[in-house]
This record gives sequence, structure tokens and C-alpha cells, in this order.
Amino acid sequence: MNIQIYGSKKCFDTKKAERYFKERNIKYQYIDIHQFGMAKSVFEGAKKQIPVEDMIDRKAKAYTKLYLDYIDEAKREPTLFENPELFRTPIVRNGREFTLGYCPDIWKNWE
Repeated sequence: MNIQIYGSKKCFDTKKAERYFKERNIKYQYIDIHQFGMAKSVFEGAKKQIPVEDMIDRKAKAYTKLYLDYIDEAKREPTLFENPELFRTPIVRNGREFTLGYCPDIWKNWE
């Protein structure tokens, strides 16, 4: 297993995801998505399993600041990739598999 958690330090679901893997002694790599963003190849892989609309955090300050309600759907994806503060967290990766949010039922099958 090669677990990566793309999360935010202020997100409670990210903290719960980290705790889930720590309690089971599963090594993981934490990446602060707001600080470092996400690699293009990782983003492309995540898009195959998680719809882009689901990855957008509509409660984020950047969502209203960038007027995403009024942006064309074709431009939302590049806007999301260029502004990592718009991602909902955590996005947990295990190889080519991705989950969005706190999903212990799915992670159980990864063990």
C-alpha cells in the first residue's frame, strides 16, 4: 500500500483520515493540498474516479472570490487545478484508487 492523503490542516475529516491510518499502523504520506497543490498526473487520475464538481469546495472563500457560480463548466476544471484552496479534503490515494472525504468502509478493503 502506498497511501497519500491530500488534505488541509484545518479540515477535521483530514485529521480523522490521518488518525484512521495511524491507529492501524499504516504508513501514509500527508500532502497539504492548499500549500503544494496536486500534480497534474494525480489530478487526472482522481478525475477518473471522482467527478470534478464533487472535488470543488463550495464553502471555500476562494469559491465566492473567483465567482465559480458564474464560470462556464468547461473552465471549472482548470480553475480548480490552478487554485488548490478550492479542493474538498481529504482526497486519499492508494495507487490508482481515490476517495473523497472520510471513507473508512472503502479504506478497509485497501488493507
